[in-house]
Amino acid sequence: MKLASFLNNNQEHLAIVVNERLYPLSYLNKYLPVTMQELLADWSRYLYIIKLEEQNVRSGLCNHVQNFGIDQVQLLSPVPKPTSCRDGYAFRQHVETARRNRNLQMIPEFDKFPVFYFTNHQSIQGPGHVNCMPDHFEKLDFELEVAVVICKGGRNIQARYADQFIGGLMIMNDLSARRLQMEEMLLNLGPAKGKDFATAVGPWLVTLDELAPYEEFARGGHEGKHWNLKMTCKVNGTQVSEGNVKDMEWTFGEIIERASYGVDLYPGDIIGSGTVGTGCFMELNGTGKINMIGYQEQWLQDGDVIEMEIDGLGKLTNSIAAEKTDWSVLKQKKLNTITAENMR
Repeated sequence: MKLASFLNNNQEHLAIVVNERLYPLSYLNKYLPVTMQELLADWSRYLYIIKLEEQNVRSGLCNHVQNFGIDQVQLLSPVPKPTSCRDGYAFRQHVETARRNRNLQMIPEFDKFPVFYFTNHQSIQGPGHVNCMPDHFEKLDFELEVAVVICKGGRNIQARYADQFIGGLMIMNDLSARRLQMEEMLLNLGPAKGKDFATAVGPWLVTLDELAPYEEFARGGHEGKHWNLKMTCKVNGTQVSEGNVKDMEWTFGEIIERASYGVDLYPGDIIGSGTVGTGCFMELNGTGKINMIGYQEQWLQDGDVIEMEIDGLGKLTNSIAAEKTDWSVLKQKKLNTITAENMR
């Protein structure tokens, strides 16, 4: 089952997606939740009823119910108001390649535990324009990922049981301003300003029952569900990335186990996988410069269109839009440095 959030007349709605059309839950049944936030508050009670309504739609019993084409409305993030957002580091190929490109050995701790960082859950968005400040265009990057949403609260969740806490999967684009990111991480803190301006997820949340045909066993020594789902990314119509969700070294179950250790997870928490191998310009540029003399780096520019597609999860499309301002924290930093030097 696919669940999407959208705006109609400036009001948020939650809908099931059937044949590229949106059927608002509250239109199908007045007792069903209007928003994803309401659904996540009582996921297990509502889910069975929603599945019955989806069957009715597919059977043609709901043709009288008002519905919308996906191009008729503004799609939001499937979870418009997440309670938090963590992002993992689960794909070995990306980690190995990115470190090799910086002349670093593979870090052994990668195989000891799944790591994650917190990003700004208030800047989560769905498909559409991504507004960027001037400093964001200093090596602006996409990151091709998959994410889950937590559908019931828990604490100290063991990996073997953690899949019960996953409401579904969705595509995630962890946009990154690399210049800001690299500068601040020299201080061994972050990422922060290089990541907090926008993260796109969508176009909808796909529940685990619909993904059952794609399930595979986890890698040896690991616990939790694994899915064979091809991942691609195009920029301005040209494919730049290809990978597979099954290439995650750490499962979402294992990431949830670590994230919930001594901590409560809440319905609406989003957890990303981290970047798939080849899934960002930073990695691709580094490899290109190693393999080709005179390689020209590529970064996202104003007006670029990013299309991420994952089997079973749909296509997430975003376009880059420059804010009409010249305000720059990078220039301000340089100004402060010059001023300080002049006072000596």
